[in-house]
Amino acid sequence: MHLLLKSVSAFFLYFFISQNISSQQIYNLDLQSSIELAKEKNKTMLILQQNLKKASFDLKAATSSLRTHVTMDMILPQYTETISQFVDTAGVTYYPIRQNTMNGYLTISQPLPTDGSLYIRSGAQSFVDYYAKDRLAQISSSIGLRQPIAAFFGYNQRRLDFKQAKLAYDLSLKQLKRAELDLIYQVSQNFFLLLSSHERLNITRISLNNQQEAYDIAQSKYKAGLIREVDALQMEVDLSEAINNNDLAGVEYNAQNAQFKEDLGINLSDSVIIKSDLSYNQVNVDAEKAVALALENRLELKENEITIELSQMEIKRIKANGRISGNILLNYNFIGVDQSKMPIPIETSFSNTWQNLNDRRGSFGVGLTLSIPIIDWGENRAKVHSAQSTLERNKIELDAERIDIERDIRTTVNRLQSSLRRLQLLEKNVLVAEKSFEISRKRYANGDIESQAMALERDRLNTAYTSRLDSYIIYKLLLSDIMRKTFFDFEKNVSMIEDSK
Repeated sequence: MHLLLKSVSAFFLYFFISQNISSQQIYNLDLQSSIELAKEKNKTMLILQQNLKKASFDLKAATSSLRTHVTMDMILPQYTETISQFVDTAGVTYYPIRQNTMNGYLTISQPLPTDGSLYIRSGAQSFVDYYAKDRLAQISSSIGLRQPIAAFFGYNQRRLDFKQAKLAYDLSLKQLKRAELDLIYQVSQNFFLLLSSHERLNITRISLNNQQEAYDIAQSKYKAGLIREVDALQMEVDLSEAINNNDLAGVEYNAQNAQFKEDLGINLSDSVIIKSDLSYNQVNVDAEKAVALALENRLELKENEITIELSQMEIKRIKANGRISGNILLNYNFIGVDQSKMPIPIETSFSNTWQNLNDRRGSFGVGLTLSIPIIDWGENRAKVHSAQSTLERNKIELDAERIDIERDIRTTVNRLQSSLRRLQLLEKNVLVAEKSFEISRKRYANGDIESQAMALERDRLNTAYTSRLDSYIIYKLLLSDIMRKTFFDFEKNVSMIEDSK
């Protein structure tokens, strides 16, 4: 029985462990796949994507507002029962009201570029008063024009709404792309930090292997009486230090690996295997092109430019409020009516209405409404000057921002070119250090040099590896930094703006 219980327990333990292992996911990630994974789970990107959708729909709505609109208004029917009163010299008289109204009107409206609108409206109405036993029918058709006069010398509200929607869409598009490039830079930083800790772990392992080999040689020499005991002890101390450095590098790598998984939204129980061969392309960035692209695409400049355009529109609006305003109204109507006693059929009533419409000539209407400001004690002028001051401030900020961006881009490009030259130099230094260490290792095995010289060569090799790794990461991050600052991938020679459209 005891054996059976142990077997069952072992089975369930194996089942749990196997299920836990199978539930773990292994991610083989390079830099690009890490970026794509981060995009899928980054909440800021998701929010900005929704902002772009909203701006897109707002722009579509503003564009659609310039097109012909067709509207049908109907009452089918509206029946009313109440009590009303009539007061005269004889006193107060109450009488009941029982009415029924039915109508339908079709309106076709065409907005005009001048902020006005042209419309055609046609329809029919039937009104029945059951108390007076009257039926009133009406058919009407009209064409009209409404034109604000402020649009000719002030500002055009319809054009302003469309311009604002277009600017908001462009800004949302750049905000999304800027957030994407910032995310690429952030993921690149995290990826290269993990890569750096992984490579440092490899370096400490290589150093440990080299030190283990040197220790074994030292022990053999000591036993043969070829070196002093202090040299053998020094090699043992160096080996212990190499083991400790390797352990510390392993702890650092595990911590950085957990941080990387957290940043990408990966479960900590999952495994991540990064893929990179530390290769790179030699990219020569033209500083003038980089500056021109930054001045064209940078979000900060676009925001300031939009603010300036909106400020100019606001000045026009404020000036228009201090001038004559009003509307020009034009219309031409055709109306036919019929009033008959019940119980005349509705079709007869509308037949009479149509006949009346044909007999009656059209009626013409024209109107001009004006609102003329006379005294405002300088209120409008003060508002205009305030808006103009805001506009000048925005222009000064835009010029200062341009200067800052140009300085930053030139500095970053210079740093990139310097880091590339340093990386190429350090690669040669690694080759020299490797050859020098191999020669020293053989000389130490032959007894030509002491342990101190061997330790110096080992430290020189480790320094060469580490310096080359640091320089490589700085170079790759500078490329990513230039890409997010110019919206252009110089490594692939691709515009990030065109890629997003």
